[in-house]
Amino acid sequence: MNLPRRVKMVEVGPRDGLQNEVSVIPPAVKIDFIDRLSATGLTAIEAASFVAPQAVPQMADGAAVLAGIKRRPGVVYSALVPNRRGLEAAMVAGVEEVALFAAASESFSQHNINCSIDGSFVRFAEVAPLALARGVRLRGYVSCVAGCPYEGAITPEKVAEVTRRLFDLGCYEISLGDTIGVGTPRQIEQLIQLVATQVPLERLAVHFHDTYGQALANILAALQAGIAVVDSSVAGLGGCPYAPGASGNVASEDVLYLLNGLGIDTGVDQDLLIAAGHFICEYLHRPTGSKVARALAGRCVAV
Repeated sequence: MNLPRRVKMVEVGPRDGLQNEVSVIPPAVKIDFIDRLSATGLTAIEAASFVAPQAVPQMADGAAVLAGIKRRPGVVYSALVPNRRGLEAAMVAGVEEVALFAAASESFSQHNINCSIDGSFVRFAEVAPLALARGVRLRGYVSCVAGCPYEGAITPEKVAEVTRRLFDLGCYEISLGDTIGVGTPRQIEQLIQLVATQVPLERLAVHFHDTYGQALANILAALQAGIAVVDSSVAGLGGCPYAPGASGNVASEDVLYLLNGLGIDTGVDQDLLIAAGHFICEYLHRPTGSKVARALAGRCVAV
């Protein structure tokens, strides 16, 4: 197989994994969680979100969380921002990378951020120049790349168009998200091949939910297609409130086990990653969503 020698794992657990938790998690717990993830060797952690507190109450403490973490050299701590106000708050908090989120589905865009796809790019046009002028890197997300809970099938051409628009704004990396987890390997392979005609392959990442149990197979297909950046959430935490029936993100522990088995370097310590997942699951009083963490529970180190 033609596979990358190294893959960057982007850990989205502290933001995407926790944002829909009903009970508010104290900043101290989030800080401890992120610090444990930092110790694993991960180099990219999505730590916070600067959206309206009434929209996502769980993420209202982003500034406090970012102020409290122990920032490790070589680790990028990013935050999601929806507009200029969010960007300004993120920059005050010392964020060096922000993520913009668009959708390949008009219906999902309306449900998720209450505006059309074109409307979202009007907002982004205010955010991007300011961020780049301040030396803040831009990362993009495209939701519903394999299907939409409201519209069903999404054409690959629409995904490619939205991805290109994010790239043209200045996003150095764009993550293709299967928000409802309906994609299959052949579909993902063909999608990546098409999108790569509009945006350089090395600028693309993937973000898969595991609703239909296809996430790891889709990641393998993406790797074979040339992708070298994979988003995941420790313990499989997360899900989307605007995607009925969608389960959580693919578990970081399971992704790492796959990559290790393929001989791909990540720099991430498996035991420490499992321990970080165990910590947050104990706090949430729920079992881990990672099959690997469950299988290797007896070998998990204490931290």
